[in-house]
Amino acid sequence: MNALAATNRNFRHAARILGLDSKLERSLLIPFREIKVECTIPKDDGTLVSYVGFRVQHDNARGPMKGGIRYHPEVDPDEVNALAQLMTWKTAVADIPYGGAKGGIGCTPRELSKSELERLTRVFTQKIHDLIGVNTDVPAPDMGTNAQTMAWILDEYSKFHGHSPAIVTGKPIDLGGSLGREAATGRGVVFGTEALLSEHGKSIKDLTFVIQGFGNVGSWAARLIHERGGKVIAVNDITGAIKNPNGIDIPALLKFKNDTGNLKGFPGGDSLDANELLTLECDVLIPCALGGVLSRENAADVKAKFIIEAANHPTDPEADEILSKKGVIILPDIYANSGGVTVSYFEWVQNIQGFMWDEDKVNHELQRYMTRAFQNIKSMCQSHNCNLRMGAFTLGVNRVARATLLRGWEA
Repeated sequence: MNALAATNRNFRHAARILGLDSKLERSLLIPFREIKVECTIPKDDGTLVSYVGFRVQHDNARGPMKGGIRYHPEVDPDEVNALAQLMTWKTAVADIPYGGAKGGIGCTPRELSKSELERLTRVFTQKIHDLIGVNTDVPAPDMGTNAQTMAWILDEYSKFHGHSPAIVTGKPIDLGGSLGREAATGRGVVFGTEALLSEHGKSIKDLTFVIQGFGNVGSWAARLIHERGGKVIAVNDITGAIKNPNGIDIPALLKFKNDTGNLKGFPGGDSLDANELLTLECDVLIPCALGGVLSRENAADVKAKFIIEAANHPTDPEADEILSKKGVIILPDIYANSGGVTVSYFEWVQNIQGFMWDEDKVNHELQRYMTRAFQNIKSMCQSHNCNLRMGAFTLGVNRVARATLLRGWEA
């Protein structure tokens, strides 16, 4: 089941639990606006090449739309649509005043030079600059984009609208980016994990963790879990997988990856088949990479007691049912990885005020938001007698539906 079908299914289930009016339900599913633009740039050798850029703006009932821009060869409208919708529910769960959006360009960033990427980003910004805005739609980095991409968007947008640091988040610190943004998603994952474990009378200190994916989110989560005394017994990324039942020395692994560019050959652990990683014996499994990694093929073999969804949509619905029956507790993506968008919100607030926070304040506020959102999800679970995923979806959908009705939906 693809991401869009799964998101729609979760939404419909939540709408049924909440007893939403069927017309309102249909209205909430349809995106506010879908944008598709042609981006033609000269390559470094002088030949012209065309790419297709998308931006799906899903809902703005609770505030400006917010979501990443990804550069990836498989940016297809269906997926962008699902991710935009997911952002609407995610920002509502986190209780930050945004709606959802998502965008991207169908390209392979590895095959483009830096100057080609800059030209592409600027052309894309020229095509959509009057449809995004500080109070309309605020982009952020995603797969294949980074702080530099945001700097180019900021510069190009500012040519039309004057200096506007709040137009994008995830910027370089020197251009108004927030301290703590780099680690935010991984840190949020850890705060969410702490909230869930303390509900079950446990703490990170005594448990074993398997982390799938060692990019930004996975490496920060591993580092913070290690600092809190948790034992990370296996990690992987595209370059390979390693395990050490006594716990991997994460700072040493980070240094090794930084020096060599891969995990393979790290002396502090044995190599492992990447497919075995998800079914290792551990307390907590944290998928931090791509969607759909837990499916009906492997779900029955998962031995973890808790799954923290740091990736978007790592568990498809069939796997969800199998795992629930086994009594595995899943902390859903729409809450677990919302640390990134929460600190993006802090960045936007700082830019609008023209007043920057220190890193301690950013991390303290993030912890407050993550802990409060978890309590809100738990109370939805209790009142609707449902699991954490439906608790989060009902919380998010209910907030957006209420905002929509209050603003005068039928007028």
